[in-house]
Amino acid sequence: MNNSKVWYVTGASQGLGLTLVKTLLANGYRVAATSRDAHKMSKAVGVVDNERFLPLVVDLNNTDCIDDSIERTLTAFGRIDVLVNNAGYGMTGPVEGTTEEDIRNLFAVNVLAGIEVVKHILPVMRRQQSGYIINIGSVAGFAGAPGWAAYSATKAAMAAFSEVLAKEVSEFGIRVTIVEPSGFRTGFLTPGSLSKSTSDIEGYELVKKTQDQYLSTDGQQAGDPGRAATILIALAAQTAPPVHLFLGRDAYLRAARKLNAMKEELEQLKDISISADFDH
Repeated sequence: MNNSKVWYVTGASQGLGLTLVKTLLANGYRVAATSRDAHKMSKAVGVVDNERFLPLVVDLNNTDCIDDSIERTLTAFGRIDVLVNNAGYGMTGPVEGTTEEDIRNLFAVNVLAGIEVVKHILPVMRRQQSGYIINIGSVAGFAGAPGWAAYSATKAAMAAFSEVLAKEVSEFGIRVTIVEPSGFRTGFLTPGSLSKSTSDIEGYELVKKTQDQYLSTDGQQAGDPGRAATILIALAAQTAPPVHLFLGRDAYLRAARKLNAMKEELEQLKDISISADFDH
């Protein structure tokens, strides 16, 4: 195991990010971890090894903060080998009952902040001629459920971004993976991590039913954050990691159903699709 790599992990004070940081440190890696509350994160991590652990207070919507955190990481460790864009939160509710401000805030954290972190770390990885970027998406970005339209849109955006980014940076020895999990036993569905619309619009029974189904699984999700962390560490050791990784049985099954349905529909509409071109 090459545990000399330096990891930069965002959203590390809870959930998968926290589990990943603790697993990395337990295996001897050097880790720079960002949070809005570094003291809370340090307490949760429970590590006092300042030679390998750098807790960072970062507002990911402030590019100066991102720059400063990267410079501090380079000063402490000399390089950045793996970026994990994990910061983000969920939002559920019918589109009609969701405010413009809520949607803008969601995209600011789940999409724009992640893209900015990538932009600011890429020069480091280009100079190194190596690096690995893991963007944490969601199966909802590929096969979403009623009531999760805005959230699914943010994760679909990160998936598309990651796909093209992987092509752009491959010549520099930089690899990119979008990890798309289903439900994992983290705090994702708790009030501190999930924004829920309380719209009193009549109807939307399917949305309400789906919301209740998801919220009832809090603390009982099938996904194991510890196993996910181990998988991410193993991905970073691969010379050719996948661009897409659906994580969890539910993620696999939902993606498989969607792919099969898309392929069937694509072939059914093939003649119509082709008919839009000029005749040769």
